[in-house]
Amino acid sequence: MSQPAGTQRISRRQLARVLAAGAAAPALLAQQPSTQPAGPQQRRGPAPEVPPFEAPIQFTRKDVPAKVKPFPMTAVRLLPGAYTDAAEWNRGYMQRLPADRLLYNFRENAGLPVGSAQPFGGWEAKADGKRGTELRGHFTGHFLSASAQLYASTGDQDAKAKGDELVAELAKCQDKLGGGYLSAFPMELFDRLDRLSGQPRTGPPEPGTPGLPWAPFYTIHKIMAGLFDMFSLAGNRQALKVVEGMADWADQWSGSKNEEHMQQILNVEFGGIAETLYNLAAATDNDQWAKAGDRYTKKRFVNPLASRRDELRGLHVNTHVPQVIAAARRYEISGDMRFHDVADFFWYEVVSARSYVTGGTSNGEGWETPPRQLGAELKMNISTAECCCVYNMMKLTRHLYGWNPDPRYFDYYERVMLNHRLGTILPEKGYTQYYLSLYPGAWKTFNSEDQSFWCCTGTGVEEYSKLNDSIYWHDDHGVYVNLFIPSELNWQEKGFKLRQETKFPEQQSTLLVVSSDKPVQLAMRLRIPAWLDSAPAVKINGRPIEASADPGSYLTISRTWKKGDRVEMALPMSLTVEAMPDDPRTQAFLYGPLVLAGDLGSEGLSERLIIGPSAPRIRLGGGSFQGRPDAPPPAAPLEIPTFRAAGVDPASWIKPGDKPLTFRTSGQQKDVTLAPINSIFGKRYSVYWQVS
Repeated sequence: MSQPAGTQRISRRQLARVLAAGAAAPALLAQQPSTQPAGPQQRRGPAPEVPPFEAPIQFTRKDVPAKVKPFPMTAVRLLPGAYTDAAEWNRGYMQRLPADRLLYNFRENAGLPVGSAQPFGGWEAKADGKRGTELRGHFTGHFLSASAQLYASTGDQDAKAKGDELVAELAKCQDKLGGGYLSAFPMELFDRLDRLSGQPRTGPPEPGTPGLPWAPFYTIHKIMAGLFDMFSLAGNRQALKVVEGMADWADQWSGSKNEEHMQQILNVEFGGIAETLYNLAAATDNDQWAKAGDRYTKKRFVNPLASRRDELRGLHVNTHVPQVIAAARRYEISGDMRFHDVADFFWYEVVSARSYVTGGTSNGEGWETPPRQLGAELKMNISTAECCCVYNMMKLTRHLYGWNPDPRYFDYYERVMLNHRLGTILPEKGYTQYYLSLYPGAWKTFNSEDQSFWCCTGTGVEEYSKLNDSIYWHDDHGVYVNLFIPSELNWQEKGFKLRQETKFPEQQSTLLVVSSDKPVQLAMRLRIPAWLDSAPAVKINGRPIEASADPGSYLTISRTWKKGDRVEMALPMSLTVEAMPDDPRTQAFLYGPLVLAGDLGSEGLSERLIIGPSAPRIRLGGGSFQGRPDAPPPAAPLEIPTFRAAGVDPASWIKPGDKPLTFRTSGQQKDVTLAPINSIFGKRYSVYWQVS
C-alpha cells in the first residue's frame, strides 16, 4: 500500500533511534515526530575517559519529579474482552495453588511443621541435592506480588486474604530463623556464595563439594519484592515489617564485604534486589536501604552502558534487565545521571538492536552475537525470546516513559503486549510460557500445573494480574490514552470518568465515552501509533475535528468535557514487512502492530510436547536430541516454505483470509495461512520467512 504524500513510515528500529534523541513532551495540539533518527553517538557527546562508576557510589536523596504518572490500578478496571479473559485464566490458576504448598519449603527450612502439605516440583522442588531446588521459594515471592496486584486491579478480596495468610506465615518463619533472614533454603547457600565467588571456575566441582549456588539473591529479591507489593498495593503493614527485616539482613551481609569481593559476588545472578531496596528507601524515607542497594551495582556491567557502549554479548539477559530497572529507580530517587544513562542507553540498544519482531529479546537466555545480528542469532537456538526478559523490559519502559512521555515508548509496549504477552497464556488453564520461540517450525510450550515453576511462571502470574496498569497515564493537565483496551478510568481527584469501548485490534477503531457527573476541563491526549500510514480520522460527538497528528505522536484535545461526550478514533491497519537487520531476505509480516505467523499444522504434536517442556523439542540436523530420559521424543523439523514477493507492497501477494485478521499468501509454490501469533495455539508456526 502506498503512503500518502508528506508522511514518513517509521519502523520499530527508527522509532528507538528517535526516542534516543530525547524528544520533548507533546505540544498542546499535536507533537510532530522526528524524521531524523539519532544514533547513540549523537545523544550525549564523547565517551568519558574515566569510567562513570570508577569512584565509590555515594547516595544522596533527591527525588526527580515524574513528568507523567500511571494511574493506580485501583482507578482502572478492565471491561470484557481478550484482556479480561487472560486475567481470569490467570486468576483461576492462582486459586488452584494452595497456600500450604506455597509455604512448604519455608516452613521446612525454618523447622516448622509442614502438616499434610506436599511440596511443588520443578524449580520449587524440595531439597534433594538437585540444582533446580536452589531457587525454591522464588515463586512464592512472585505469587505475593501477583496477589497484591490482583487485589489492586480487581478488588479481589480472596486474593488479598490469601496474600495476607502467606505474609503472616512467612513472618513466623522469619521469627524462627532469627536475624531478619527469610528464605526457603538455608544460609549455607550464602556461605558458599561468599566462600567461592572469588575463585576461578575451571570446571565442575569435585564430587561431594558443592559449587557456586544458583542465584540465592535472585530468590531473596523475589520474596522481598512480593512482600513490598503486599505492603504498597494491599496495605499489609506486617509485610513491611518482614521486608525491612530482610533488608536489614541483606544490608549487614553485603556491608561485611569489601568492594572487590562484593563485585565478585555480583557475578552470580542476583536479580533486582537493589530495586526493592530503593523502593523501600523511598516508601520509608530511610536512606539506609538505598545505601545498601548501591552495593548491588555491578560496575563491569553498568560502566559500558553509562559510556554508551554495547558490551552485552555473552551476558545472561534476565540477570541484567532487573539491574537496569534498579538503576532507573536509583535515578528517580537521587537524580544521579549516571544511573539515568545506564537505563536510557540500555533500553535504546535492546529495542533497536537486540529485539525480534515481537519485541522479545534473548536467545537461550543470552545475547549471543554483536548488536544487529539477529538473523544469525535466530539460527543458533530454538529457545528465543524468554518471557521474563520482555516482562522486565516492559517494567523498564514504564520508568523511561515517566521521564519523557514520548508516545513511541508505547508503540514498543503495545507491540510486546499484543504479541509477546496476550498470546503466551494458555486459554482456560492459565499456564504460561518460558520462551516464545521464533524458530521456524516451533510451537508454544507451557508450564505444567504444579511441576514447573520457572522464572517465567512467576512473572506470568504477575503479568496477567496487572493488565490494567498502563492503559492511562496523567500529568497535572490531563490524561494520556496509551493503549486501546476496553476499560474504565475513574480519576477521582479531577472528578473525571472515562470509558473506552473497543474490540481493537479486531475492530480498527476505539471509542472513548465521558461519564463524569460534572463538567471537567482537561486535556485528553490520544496516542497516534507509529504503525499508522497517516493521521487518523477523529470525531467528537460524531463530528470530525480539524486538528490532526502524525503517526508516532499525540493528538491533544483540550476542552471542558461533559457527560456523554464521545471521541471516536479510527485505527486503520495495513500490511508491512520487517526484515532482519543483517539479512534482508529473512522477513516477518505485520498487520498494524500484530505480528503474523504462518499456520504449519499440528501433525506430530502431543500434550507432552506442549505442556511441561520449557521450549519446543525439535530434532535438528538429523542427529540425536539430548534430553531427560523421561522426556517425550522430539518432533521432526519441518521444511519451511519460502516465498517470492510479487512486489514491494506485501498486499500484492498476501491477501485477506476468510476470517478476521487472517491472510493467505498467493502465487507461491506452497501457500500459507497467516494469523496473529497471539491467536495460534497447539500448532507449529513460522514468523520469519525467506523471501526473494
